Amino acid sequence: MGNIEWQYIFDPELAWESLPFLISGIPNTLLIAIISTFLGLIIGLGLTVMRLSEMKLLNFLAKVYVSFMRGTPALVFLFLIYFGLPFVNIQFPAMTAAIICFSLNSAAYISEILRSAVSSVDHGQWEAAKALGLGKGITFRAIIIPQATRIALPPLGNVLIDVIKGTSLAAMITVNEIFQNARIVGGREFDYMTMYIMVALIYWLICSIFSYFQTYLEVISSRYVIQK
Repeated sequence: MGNIEWQYIFDPELAWESLPFLISGIPNTLLIAIISTFLGLIIGLGLTVMRLSEMKLLNFLAKVYVSFMRGTPALVFLFLIYFGLPFVNIQFPAMTAAIICFSLNSAAYISEILRSAVSSVDHGQWEAAKALGLGKGITFRAIIIPQATRIALPPLGNVLIDVIKGTSLAAMITVNEIFQNARIVGGREFDYMTMYIMVALIYWLICSIFSYFQTYLEVISSRYVIQK
């Protein structure tokens, strides 16, 4: 232990000097994560409806989509969008490509979460709504979805946190987010170790803040649950 040269592992002076530049990448990181999760939620809801549909074709297409997205690395899909689509004359800016990638990828996981949450709602709710003369559409929107949302809230929060961490992949297509800024400083100063430790700490702080708000929302939503 005494022979370890700690200055080559973590340089406090470099970390402090580069902190403003690293932090400047946070807006892009959060922008990608929040927009991607929001769009993923919309797409995921549509996939959930398809999975629950009695039409076999819609059900099959949704299953294939979810299987493909869950079975392929996000980085590969990101490269397909950013580097592959230009070959068919479709080109997106790096930021847009990252948002498309993470939106479509997160939608697969969100759809499974929503499907599971909807399935966990007591089937008696459907029967009660039918007895009241409510159609399937309004029953789904006004009765099932609100209950399923409370059930799905914790895993949906986890998806958002995973997307926040996953945005580091956007550095591979030169998006100026946290990890990309760390790579720039690390290459300039020949000290990647310090930068990667700083990146880990910054991501940890961001995810901890979002985890706190996730817990807060869970507490708020649980207030409206009737205790048996």
